[in-house]
Order: sequence, then C-alpha cells, then structure tokens
Amino acid sequence: MIHSIMIVIAAMLWGLDGIILTPSLYSLPVPTVVFLLHALGFVFMLPFLILERKKLSTITKTGYFYFFLVALFGGALGTIFITKGLFYVHFADLSAVILMQKLQPIFAILLAWIILKEKLPKKFFIYTVMALVGAYFVAFPTLIPNFNTGDKTSLAALFGLLAAVSWGASTVFSKRALNETNYRVGTYLRYGLTTLIMLPIMFFSGTTEALTTVNSHQWLIFLIIVFSTGGAAILLYYYGLKHVKASVSTICELGLPLSAIIFEWLFYHKTLNFTQFLGAIVLLFAIIMVSRLKQI
Repeated sequence: MIHSIMIVIAAMLWGLDGIILTPSLYSLPVPTVVFLLHALGFVFMLPFLILERKKLSTITKTGYFYFFLVALFGGALGTIFITKGLFYVHFADLSAVILMQKLQPIFAILLAWIILKEKLPKKFFIYTVMALVGAYFVAFPTLIPNFNTGDKTSLAALFGLLAAVSWGASTVFSKRALNETNYRVGTYLRYGLTTLIMLPIMFFSGTTEALTTVNSHQWLIFLIIVFSTGGAAILLYYYGLKHVKASVSTICELGLPLSAIIFEWLFYHKTLNFTQFLGAIVLLFAIIMVSRLKQI
C-alpha cells in the first residue's frame, strides 16, 4: 500500500503546483514554461545520471522507445494541451476542459489492458466508477460544468480530451518503460528526453525569445517547482508506479483534484460545499480500496 500512497502524494504535489506555483508563470508562452521546467530539472539531475550511467546500457531499444513516448505524451503534449485548453476558456472554473480531463483513467485502464495485458478483478471497476464520480463531485460542486466560455468552448474541450489521452497513455508507457530500469534513472530520462523534444517545439512555435523575458520571481518559481512539485514529485510517482499496476496508479492520481480543493481552502479560504465534501470522501475511499486490492 505504501507504493500507492507515494503516487497519491505525488498527485497532491501536482495539485499544489496548479493552485500556487504554475499560475505565476502564465504570462510566459506554454512551450517556454514546459521547456524550462524540464531543462532546469535535468541540469540538477545530470550528476546523479552520470553516477548511474552504467544502467543506461541495460535498457533495450524498446525501453528507450517507451521512454521517448513518456516524454512526448506526458512531459510535452499533455502539459501543452491542458494549458492551451484552460487559456481558451480564460482559466474559468468548472470548465469543459477539466470535465474532459477527468476521462484520463478510462484511457489509462484501456491502454493498460491492451499494452500491458493487465488483468483486473471486478471490484476494481466498481471502485473506479466511484473514484470518477467522486472526482466529478469535487471538480464540479454544482454538478454542472460551466460552458459559458464563448465560442471557443468546443476547442478548449478538445484540448482537455487530448490532455486526458496524453496523460493516460503516459501512465501506461511509464509503467512499461520502468520495467527496464529503476525509478531514478526513469525520472532522469523523462526529463532529459522531454527537454530535447521541447527544443524544436519551442523553436518552431517562435517562443524562444521568451527565455530572455523571464523575471527573477519566475526563475524562483521554476526552481521551487523543480525541487518540489516537479522533479521530486515525479521521483515519488515513479517509485510508486514501479511497484503497482498502471490501472491502480491512474486511480491514485485522482488525488490531484482532491488536493486542489484542500489547498484552495488553505490558501484562498474557499470552503467545500456539501457536494465537494461528499465527493472527497467517496474519492478517498475508492483510492484506499483500490490500493488494498490483493488481486492487483
């Protein structure tokens, strides 16, 4: 169960990032933010990668291919899609973007069944439905998403869907890639490969000049993220994912919306209504029960 808890903690750190840290970077282009987050993280990880460099030779070509897919879908595309979607709706609460992103576990479980051949007990699917319902209640306290975001709502929802597919796929690809090495080397490779992928994306999107506009406060935010909700969180996440199935991990990752409401209460004094409180209890119960299923 400890490994599932590590994944939940990582997800909660991502929730903290979305509430407190990343909003300070929204004045920068999305490709620039994604590039710097990974490039800075990889710079600090490089000495540790050098110490474990011999493990790189034990990874097969197939393993490196899956690590590339992780960096592409999880590190680059997923982050770009969700941020783009939120931009289109001006970061509106209860938006169609968040609604579509809640479909992530469905894609992850489907891909885990197809790619990893994971077999799941019937109880797992009961708890999965409970977790999705709980997450929905937490994200949408009125139970009705806000679609009053102008004529770009459909496009924003599409970006939310693409983010769900990307992150769901990333969970499965990460699990397969970690079969080739330990969680530390997996983290180093994810950050290094994402940095390389973001270089041409940043160049062709014309956002390289934004690197010179980053102010001192934003540099500080980048560094805080690298050592907390970024690299440190991925290390915890990969430590847990190494020992549990991808299907279990994607349910534990729903700790993100749960943590978001907790941090909003702590930092912005936004209290939970009855729907959110009920959803939080259901979601937490489902996560605990999934992590305790011995058949998995």
